[in-house]
Amino acid sequence: MASVNKIIVIGNVGRDPELRYTANGKSMVQFSLATNHNFQKPDGEWEKQTEWFRIVAWSQLAERTMESIQKGSQAYVEGRLQTRTWTGQDGQQRKEIEIIANTILRLDRRGEMAGVGTMGNGGRREMDNDIVDPDDLPFE
Repeated sequence: MASVNKIIVIGNVGRDPELRYTANGKSMVQFSLATNHNFQKPDGEWEKQTEWFRIVAWSQLAERTMESIQKGSQAYVEGRLQTRTWTGQDGQQRKEIEIIANTILRLDRRGEMAGVGTMGNGGRREMDNDIVDPDDLPFE
């Protein structure tokens, strides 16, 4: 039986992406993305709930992200969830859930998408600065 691990989020970039390199020279970028959910409480008052996501991208997608994404940008991110665990300096176990991105698209001011990139099988570039029609997205 097959399984699926896929997540899609659209939100605002909370801090400028940070580019780093592994010991073998592979590039990696990470940034935070905030999504908002508005709901009405039982007393009729509206409340906004913000959810923060840690986004990680590798190789060419990381490089393209650095060129196009900055704090305050609105972005579409598609990828998979990954849980990372480690022991902190205080000896306590830590756990973090992050999105390993395979697609990052910057939304411009008019609500259109400007391509940052997609990583496909084997790390090949599948998209490079293509415009994506928001009507093609799998949600409203």
